[in-house]
Amino acid sequence: MTRILVLYFTRGGHTAKIANAIADQLMSRGAQVDLVDINSAAATCINWPDYDVVAFGACVLYGTYDKSVFQFIEQHAQALAALSNSFFCVNVVARNPEKRIPKNNKYLQKFIMLSPWTPMDLKIIAGKVDYPSWPWYDRLMIQLIMKITKGPTDPKTVIDYTDWEDVKVYADHLLALAEVAEPA
Repeated sequence: MTRILVLYFTRGGHTAKIANAIADQLMSRGAQVDLVDINSAAATCINWPDYDVVAFGACVLYGTYDKSVFQFIEQHAQALAALSNSFFCVNVVARNPEKRIPKNNKYLQKFIMLSPWTPMDLKIIAGKVDYPSWPWYDRLMIQLIMKITKGPTDPKTVIDYTDWEDVKVYADHLLALAEVAEPA
């Protein structure tokens, strides 16, 4: 049975929702999945050789990733690289289809430049704007970014840009990575 580790960092909960959808799709296809928030106690006791594939997802806020994402990668870069692996980046700029292409997404490019781990596979997933649930300072900063990028700025706006069918396709793609990793 294929075993897949889905790691994620979430701030407002949307990346966790995406990671859960990936895990659900993988389990519906018969894979065994462990879903781990990188800031949880479970992240400290991962037995890496148990897995065929690892998928790691993180959200972007204010144009960057939380420092805990890079700290986790620094600690586990060798283990991540030893498995078939994929990184998925969740950001709102990906609401525009051309920003879902890795070379066109500056946030993914920034990750590649700063990360001590070079993922073998990359995915960009559009995130969610949820002004009412964000603290005032996040709302203000993101409204400014949205004004610059021609996105929604109304403080009552809640828009989920995530293509949930594409998330399922990505999960199926992770199974294909596992098949490539299996010895002949």
